Amino acid sequence: MAPSSSPRPSLAPYPEIPVQDLLSRSAERLPHKVAVIDGERTFTYAQIEEMSNRFASSLAAEGLKVADRVGIFAPNCVEFAIAFFGILRAGGIPSTVNSSYVERELAFQMNDCGASVLIVHEAMLEITEKAKSHSLDVRQLIVIRPGNQDAGSFWGLIESASGQPPEFAIDPKEDVAALPYSSGTTGLAKGVELTHFNLTSNVVQIEACQPENPVASEDDVVLVHLPLFHIYGLQVLMNLYLSVGATLVMMSRFDMGEFLGLLVKHRVTQLFTVPPVAQGLTMVPGLKDLDISALKGIMLAAAPTSTDLQIRVSEAMGVPVIQGYGMTELSPASHVDYTDGRNRPGSVGQLTPDTQEKIVDVETGGTEVAPGETGELLVRGPQVMKGYFNNPEATAETLTSDGWLHTGDIVRADEDGYIWVLDRKKELIKYKGFHAPPAELEGLLLTHPAIADSAVIG
Repeated sequence: MAPSSSPRPSLAPYPEIPVQDLLSRSAERLPHKVAVIDGERTFTYAQIEEMSNRFASSLAAEGLKVADRVGIFAPNCVEFAIAFFGILRAGGIPSTVNSSYVERELAFQMNDCGASVLIVHEAMLEITEKAKSHSLDVRQLIVIRPGNQDAGSFWGLIESASGQPPEFAIDPKEDVAALPYSSGTTGLAKGVELTHFNLTSNVVQIEACQPENPVASEDDVVLVHLPLFHIYGLQVLMNLYLSVGATLVMMSRFDMGEFLGLLVKHRVTQLFTVPPVAQGLTMVPGLKDLDISALKGIMLAAAPTSTDLQIRVSEAMGVPVIQGYGMTELSPASHVDYTDGRNRPGSVGQLTPDTQEKIVDVETGGTEVAPGETGELLVRGPQVMKGYFNNPEATAETLTSDGWLHTGDIVRADEDGYIWVLDRKKELIKYKGFHAPPAELEGLLLTHPAIADSAVIG
């Protein structure tokens, strides 16, 4: 069988630009528009652009070299965005750190990627100090203290900056723009090398998936409650929406009451979330009394969502709910469903533009299966990672020589190429020669009105 290609129109050739240009273009076009709302603080595109440039200038003056890795250990906040783009403009590579990490995990990631600088929010400073007992070794620690401009602090470096960011050559297809960590299909967390081309191509792909009902525009307001250290938040909520000139509303930690309050207060137009939050929304009393009339749609991703839950969320929120699929190694998206009548509840939709897929037998890893049969999903396209940082063995296990990425996810496709994600390959329960996907069974259990949550083990 021949690999399946995306039914969506091709967008090739993709722009070969640095990721930081996504912000710069919006700052040039909409300098006075509000880019980020963070609590009581608001920042325009011109301000974010200027601050990231000033931070880049200070990083270079402090000794940061091209391709140096810089950790960002912070909750969602405006400083996260400024740091991310500032690192890129200084020639560095941001490595975003899970904000729930304990000291051992923080030390592992920073040492594994060889970070020379760590930007840490004051809320995580105690964990950072403890990480030194686990051999955390960075040349410079920059602390984010909102409102504090002490010398050497995050805001102090921005305030004291002089000169312009350094000039250096960038090869978008080869140069790494971000180094998030992922467990991938197996084993310990690994640094995922995502190039400028990977990230910018996927932003373009996602934006183009709904031509008749654009998912992102300068008129949108998005609630950034998904963590920016994760590729879903980083790419879809931050990079995509900054690239079109939208307004981002930051939320540092999830709380359902605050979440709903921000939806109403800021008249959020697009909501990207995950199944546990969606499940919670269906259980909120008085939800229909809230004025969320500005909301146009909801996207669910990051884990399988049952058809039943998808329909219940749509009914509870009064807007279309669709699913998408991706992973860190895919920058992150490879599949998105439609917002018009072509959507199929329970499915993650069809391939993003210029993306290919094949579904292979779980046991052999090579034989392609027929529509309706289950197998492992393989993906190829401009968004596929360069590889795992300093880990050629893991790269070879995941990426084929001709560019196919083994996702490790078990799926099935219908005759039209719509994909249903069943579970992770490593989570499959083998019973009497059959493969039982726990997530599919959990979804079935949740259709019973007396069951609020479920977990299948074996």
